[in-house]
Amino acid sequence: MIYRFRVILDNDTEDDIFRDLEIRETDTLEDLHNVITQSFGFDGTEMASFYISDEQWNQGEEISLFDLSDDNSARLMNETEISSVVHEVQPKLIYVYDFLSMWTFYVELAEIVEEAKGTDYPNLMFVQGQVPDQAPDKLFEADPTDDFDEFEDGMDVDDYNNLDFDENWN
Repeated sequence: MIYRFRVILDNDTEDDIFRDLEIRETDTLEDLHNVITQSFGFDGTEMASFYISDEQWNQGEEISLFDLSDDNSARLMNETEISSVVHEVQPKLIYVYDFLSMWTFYVELAEIVEEAKGTDYPNLMFVQGQVPDQAPDKLFEADPTDDFDEFEDGMDVDDYNNLDFDENWN
């Protein structure tokens, strides 16, 4: 079977920037990573990760290009078939390319179709919009429903005499 994805660049402009791609369900997330980077004009040499996402685009489990964990426990793109993480029930992924620039993409399964004879896969079906020279700035905001209070512990960080630490510790 062939998976058709719409990959949308998260940007703050009014212009829609996306690519429609086709790829085999048995290909790996590394194959999907490669077609995404090529279709958006990146060289593919930067770190990247996919994140399993829910319907509200909340970031879940990470599947990375390289294992940088201390215990070699990371789930890797080259070992993960697309069909094992994306299907009709779970159609969304978040893809982050280049952790310094934080290019962020929303990857959504549009449909599953039969393989077409004479078509090479992966296949770039449609291109919309120009990729900007720099990644869009991200505005990180606190969750307004979060009841975080930085002063809730009652400690005054400016009251050095009553802080619980030894100032001559070394």
